[in-house]
Amino acid sequence: MSFKKDGVQEYRGSEAYENERFFEQYMARRARENSPNNTIEQPIMDELLGGVEGLDVLDLGCGDGTSGVSLLKKGAQSYTGVEGSGNMAKLARKNLADVNGRVHTSTMEKWNYPEKQYDLVISRLAFHYLEDLTPIFKKVYGALKPEGRFVFSVQHPVLTSTTKSAAKSGRRTDWIVDDYFQTGKRVEPWIDEKVVKYHRTTEDYFAELKKAGFQVEDLREGRPNQERFSDEQEFQRRNRIPLFLIFSAKK
Repeated sequence: MSFKKDGVQEYRGSEAYENERFFEQYMARRARENSPNNTIEQPIMDELLGGVEGLDVLDLGCGDGTSGVSLLKKGAQSYTGVEGSGNMAKLARKNLADVNGRVHTSTMEKWNYPEKQYDLVISRLAFHYLEDLTPIFKKVYGALKPEGRFVFSVQHPVLTSTTKSAAKSGRRTDWIVDDYFQTGKRVEPWIDEKVVKYHRTTEDYFAELKKAGFQVEDLREGRPNQERFSDEQEFQRRNRIPLFLIFSAKK
């Protein structure tokens, strides 16, 4: 639930997308050709996912459902999305209408996870909005079939460590990393609103996976691939600092 602190609205989890102006501006940003989500994070996720033919897939924080469309077209047997935002869930159902994907409007914390039903659980850039990952990772472990895989991305901890860089307007060419080992709540200015995130170190994410019982198979920090950039200057800028942290784990 969003709340006001000192008269300023703070949005938690996916609730910022219920603000129509924020939702429209966010979707416009995501559609940019040079969005780092499209040029860096998505290609690495695709590589780590590998073949998905015949798999039952669960997507936590599924957003607009475009990941589900892609997975089903690649041969996934089923796709279930869980999305806390009503606006996002509505758009996801529209996008998935022709490929028979299912979307549940629920937060990840409150959704009822079935036991041993999925071959693959994914999540893209959602877990850094959650205060406590321990129960979520345990539920994911339980929802996976034996040998099932868990692949997810988060905003890189060097970015979530402090909001000092995010407070600067304009196209950033340098970044501040501070309070790295002081984990916990951060309130970040984003698209003219205040959004709550939770900072964890890379070690913290690894420890949460191990505690839930997972075997970590791969870890990526989002190294840019020059072939995906038409602008050399943008490619060089994206080599300055990691934007994403991506894990692949197995039950």
